Amino acid sequence: PVPLSVDTRKSAVARAALEAGARIVNDVSALGHDPAMAAVAARAEGLCLMHAQGEPGTMQDDPRYDDVLLDVYDALDARLAAAEGAGIPRARILVDPGLGFGKTLQHNVCLLRRLSLYHGLGCAVLVGASRKRFVGTIGGAEAARDRMPGSVAVALHAARQGVQVLRVHDVGATRQALRLQLAMDGLT
Repeated sequence: PVPLSVDTRKSAVARAALEAGARIVNDVSALGHDPAMAAVAARAEGLCLMHAQGEPGTMQDDPRYDDVLLDVYDALDARLAAAEGAGIPRARILVDPGLGFGKTLQHNVCLLRRLSLYHGLGCAVLVGASRKRFVGTIGGAEAARDRMPGSVAVALHAARQGVQVLRVHDVGATRQALRLQLAMDGLT
């Protein structure tokens, strides 16, 4: 069976989803929005801590970092410590640098170039770039439905940097591309 996850910042939603069979909580605020979320997430099989700067309605207005790569790393490290303090072992946690969440196009590219840094946090890394605006901007695809080729390219890049989990819309195309990459790398 494929494990289901729920993307939410709200403990009540996470609790209901877990009761309905979800096994992973993907908190887009990395336990920073709802004080009750850590206790709910501790009952899940897995927890994804995603980095986001700012609130959903304004996060893209003017995101700034001293060094996006290190600032995101440090923020995720702090959220990992909070999760562990709530009794969630690091082995059950994934981290997501949060492409597109309070980041400019250049921030996203910088994070993608150095994704391997996040393995230093000692847990699995998740990347969700599928059909995001920056993929369309770079790839010349205004409509999200036209961003599959660029999304697959980003997924391949992330996989080459050791990312363990890819969140994608186009599962078949991404799977095929990954199989070919593994064959060419001699890993099949």
